[in-house]
Amino acid sequence: MNQPFLDDIALSLEEAWRLLIDGSQNRKSPLHTPAVATVRDDGQPSQRIMVLREAVREDRMLRFNTDHRASKVADIGNKGMVSILGYHPEAKVQLRLSGRGHIEQDSPACDAAWNDATLYGKRCYLAAPAPGSAVNLPTSGLDPDIEGRKPEGFEVAPARENFAILLVEIERIEWLYLAHTGHRRAMFDWDSGNNSWNGHWLVP
Repeated sequence: MNQPFLDDIALSLEEAWRLLIDGSQNRKSPLHTPAVATVRDDGQPSQRIMVLREAVREDRMLRFNTDHRASKVADIGNKGMVSILGYHPEAKVQLRLSGRGHIEQDSPACDAAWNDATLYGKRCYLAAPAPGSAVNLPTSGLDPDIEGRKPEGFEVAPARENFAILLVEIERIEWLYLAHTGHRRAMFDWDSGNNSWNGHWLVP
């Protein structure tokens, strides 16, 4: 039986956002951990898997948590472009999204994200030296005393200064639905003048 969005471009956009919102809330969703790509100063692309923490359709915003010392923060700089790729095998949907990235470290939204993080999650931001630093021996970057156990709140408190959030304001969504009867592909671009999405079909 065909999905209702198979030949309805408006419903395709609805389904895209439904999957993204579910991905931000459901740990078992394949869209909970999409690939996030940035461009380095030398022009080289850089990708990593990140956890999608929040998706707000009204704001066209996706939120990820990050270490403020991570290389992606420098890549993004002042509203640098970010590309996001996710595939949901059960839904048979691939989503390619792009938009402007913004890093926040000292804001109410960042405070809320920090408060929502688990103690294990907060522990990651205690790593020293900074993520991506060259070292002589394999290491988690954590103090051996805290490695391998659930930390106490006071132990992870110093990690707050390294914690930040990446907010991506989505400007483009490319939708691909895989169907044995024939795939469907569409592109949606945000029209800031009309405050709406402009969508058109593409050949898969």
